[in-house]
Amino acid sequence: MHLLVVDDDEAILQLVSIHLEQAGYHVKKASNAEAALAFLQKQPFDLIIIDVMMPGMDGFQLANIVIKQYEMPVIMLTAKGQIEDKQKGFEQGIDDYIVKPFETKELLFRVNAILRRYRKSIQAQSIVGNVKMNTNTWELLIANKQYIWPMRELEILAYLLQRANRHVSRWDLIDEIWGDTLEQPEFTLNTHINRIRERLKRAEANIEIVTIRGFGYQLEVK
Repeated sequence: MHLLVVDDDEAILQLVSIHLEQAGYHVKKASNAEAALAFLQKQPFDLIIIDVMMPGMDGFQLANIVIKQYEMPVIMLTAKGQIEDKQKGFEQGIDDYIVKPFETKELLFRVNAILRRYRKSIQAQSIVGNVKMNTNTWELLIANKQYIWPMRELEILAYLLQRANRHVSRWDLIDEIWGDTLEQPEFTLNTHINRIRERLKRAEANIEIVTIRGFGYQLEVK
């Protein structure tokens, strides 16, 4: 995991970086917002820790750019404890807010927790071709248009999207979606697959479900 720490206080910058590196993270340090943006243009990061009070562009301004352009989790560090500052940060979309002075263990706990949530969120999203699905919300977008499908068909499509370009056994698919409760499983699965194919065609999706003879299916971009 690659983290970026931004703080104009060299002592804080070194302290936070050392503890994060000891915890196994790869850390880059920036003493101001401009240096942080230069790092962001060169390589991807999994999380950024930003001090609020910095000369020039402040932490809120930098966080706003990071959230809008880079879509990564943000932790804000500040010496202020006013509720207004916290409200401003959370309304802006930051993930957590830590007031100085703080225990380094607390920072590590919060970093770990946010990265776990972020990984789960990423895993819940599948994008193949012009089809995007989020299994946390069951939102389905095809060519940037939202569609509402029956739940069973969403579950089948999600399973195939998560295994795009791979052979998927019919029986693995049946077991995952229905378990051992389904009567006439092959007939039922065939019906759902045909409906999904028709829905994808009507929505002008650029993916298709290909039948693998004697085995199952493979979802791929046309």
